[in-house]
Amino acid sequence: MVLQCDLVNVSISIYSSDGKLVRVLDIGSQLAGLYLLQNRAAYWDGNNDLGELVSGGVYFIILEAGDFIATRKMVIRK
Repeated sequence: MVLQCDLVNVSISIYSSDGKLVRVLDIGSQLAGLYLLQNRAAYWDGNNDLGELVSGGVYFIILEAGDFIATRKMVIRK
């Protein structure tokens, strides 16, 4: 039995609690799977698109991978 794994385009969008887009991480084409190790995982440095450090608060993360879309809430404490 051969499993077919297609490459899908993956991106992560980060929004502030008032709905403003803070940053988009374009991960690129990836195979389906778990990316748990630090060298394979997506990383956000806490900066917005202008390179400024974001303030503490609630943010929403939208992960898009092909047809899959997931939204999660994140809290940054300072």
